[in-house]
Amino acid sequence: MLTLTWRRGDGRCAFLAGMLALLCYISPASAEDGYDLWLRYAPVGSSKVEGYRSALGNVVAPDRTPTQRVVREELRRGLAGLLGSEPRFRASPAGDAALVLGTPASSPWLAPLRHELEGVGEEGYLLRWTRLDGRDALVIAAHRDIGVLYGVFHLLRLVQAGVSLDGLDVSEVPRIKLRLLNHWDNLDGYVERGYAGGSLWDWHTLPGWEDPRYTDYARANASLGINGTVLNNVNANALSFSPAYLRKAAALADVFRPYGVRVYLSARFSAPMELGGLATADPLDPDVRQWWREKAREIYALIPDFGGFLVKANSEGQPGPQDYGRTHADGANVLADALAPHGGVVMWRAFVYAHDVPEDRAKQAYNEFVGLDGAFRDNVVVQVKNGPIDFQPREPFHPLFGAMPRTPLMLEFQITKEYLGFATHLVYLGPLYEEVLRADTHARGAGSTVARVVDGSLESHALSGIAGVANIGDDRTWSGSHFDQANWYAFGRLAWNPYQSARDIAAEWVAMTFSPAQEVVRPVVDMMMASRETAVDYMTPLGLHHVIARGHHYGPGPWVDGGPRADWTSVYYHRADRDGIGFDRTASGSDAVSQYAADVAREFNDVERVPEPLLLWFHHVRWDRRLRSGRPLWDELVHRYTRGVRNVEAMQVTWRRLEGRVDAPRHRQVAAFLRIQRDEAQWWRDASVAYFQSINGLPLPAGEAPPPHPLAYYLSLQFPYAPGDGR
Repeated sequence: MLTLTWRRGDGRCAFLAGMLALLCYISPASAEDGYDLWLRYAPVGSSKVEGYRSALGNVVAPDRTPTQRVVREELRRGLAGLLGSEPRFRASPAGDAALVLGTPASSPWLAPLRHELEGVGEEGYLLRWTRLDGRDALVIAAHRDIGVLYGVFHLLRLVQAGVSLDGLDVSEVPRIKLRLLNHWDNLDGYVERGYAGGSLWDWHTLPGWEDPRYTDYARANASLGINGTVLNNVNANALSFSPAYLRKAAALADVFRPYGVRVYLSARFSAPMELGGLATADPLDPDVRQWWREKAREIYALIPDFGGFLVKANSEGQPGPQDYGRTHADGANVLADALAPHGGVVMWRAFVYAHDVPEDRAKQAYNEFVGLDGAFRDNVVVQVKNGPIDFQPREPFHPLFGAMPRTPLMLEFQITKEYLGFATHLVYLGPLYEEVLRADTHARGAGSTVARVVDGSLESHALSGIAGVANIGDDRTWSGSHFDQANWYAFGRLAWNPYQSARDIAAEWVAMTFSPAQEVVRPVVDMMMASRETAVDYMTPLGLHHVIARGHHYGPGPWVDGGPRADWTSVYYHRADRDGIGFDRTASGSDAVSQYAADVAREFNDVERVPEPLLLWFHHVRWDRRLRSGRPLWDELVHRYTRGVRNVEAMQVTWRRLEGRVDAPRHRQVAAFLRIQRDEAQWWRDASVAYFQSINGLPLPAGEAPPPHPLAYYLSLQFPYAPGDGR
């Protein structure tokens, strides 16, 4: 114990007084450093406290299993923070008990709800007022303990937002079975395309030391209904399957299990050679098949609820079945057969590159996979990126959605912002996710949305899934900035129900993260909802794409040319020349439009009908063509670049007005990041305008400021240590 002695006249007096004052100052700040995410459980308004206490002050909940104990602890933590007092746990709903939690198997009081629970499945729940033992009670009931935990988080979400519990009657069922984060974390602690520091997993100290942060990670995911995590990079290292690293993965699985989060691993296709000493990884070789069966048995002996494998094969230099003249289905099926006896799944990624540069890279995944429809085992799901290139600020939906009716397709979003300003730019991805999920494939006529493909309802698939490339690292904020937490949150909420509103989700997040006061919620939500379109304006307006710097993808690089592959350059995609700009993917160009259903193809193929935000994705357009605004294309392009910068400045004004309504530490950091974003938006605008003007030789529209530097200046900028590159 440290004892401090206070002596009048002692020189230490002033020092100690200063230290005490400093501690008083930093304690509140450290409580608002972003670590608590949307689970801050800050006190609700005093006018609501008594109403909530009367409904939630007395609780009947079992505590026999790890998940049941997690349920009680979360409720205790949440209500203590929100209401200022812990709930009283009772053995029965006698007396004035008001909240009853559990399953019919764990709580006899909930047995009468057994029939009503038939519709909520294995992970859903009921949250409602009912009569128990002759008394009104609020119940959270489910078939399984994990459903009860999800229900508790739902209840706490309502209390955080200050919502009345009167007449509450909720029945929630997740629409998608597999709701996963994909961590692109390497075994050396580096995170590919990660902008929040190093890996959350300390492989060196596992399994001996289980960092408490692993539990907080599982808690956060459970609060959203995320039920799985792929621990390692899709550019996989075979050592992840070695006995030592499997024991480390098993330790994480033990931490995550009470929260309903299953562990998955990215599999390196050549592991039978690198770990097993085989001469081949040919999926049709009997020894290879046997190696995978034995490896699966080894994994399940350590992790009984192991989820399965994620595989990137024959793409960007990764080994795969095509190395042996086999198909993607051949490769996926050998792994699926090994996992099937244990209930595991294979998520086989459709993000592929040909060895030779194709005519149009946007067509390749469709060309390689659509002919394999129906050739995959029942426990295989093909994981497809939201668009046909690579997580661009805006893309059309991927043509594979709706084109493989006999194969479950799993949607892959990027939560980490590889092409959207890394962690410093405020870009809320909810509108991007919503845009993709609501896109109509017309595979079975109007209403065949991507969401219906992904949740399995369009083709009645039992296996369904959605994945998000995680933005999580060891940064104190988890995601590298306070607002990037909203993208993790939005992904999780839409993974549970892809038909929700991105705006409503943003309002939930703001209420829980900053304040439920409408004076805060309304302006921040408006800022968030406009932020994605703002980034598109200053980065890739009118359907431009892949105009980023080489390798690390930090900042503008529309001039990028040369190198090992044409389709790793910007000029391959924008095709700007003296006459016009854009990639011709019409029937007279690369004919990528033909990969879509006929109604969609006709719209995309017609320069008069194509959605203007995708104009240059599908068409090479003359600089002087008049757009719907009445402006020539060149003028409209410059206008949108400038509009993006101005909208970031408007975000800065909105945030400044919230000073005093958001705690000072977080307000300062967001304000600083908005300054960075504004400067970089201006950089994007000026560099892009300077480059394209050098191509077309056209004057700037009236009123538009010229770039402050010549093109040579922007070409000279180098950033060799930008974070997150592929290494």
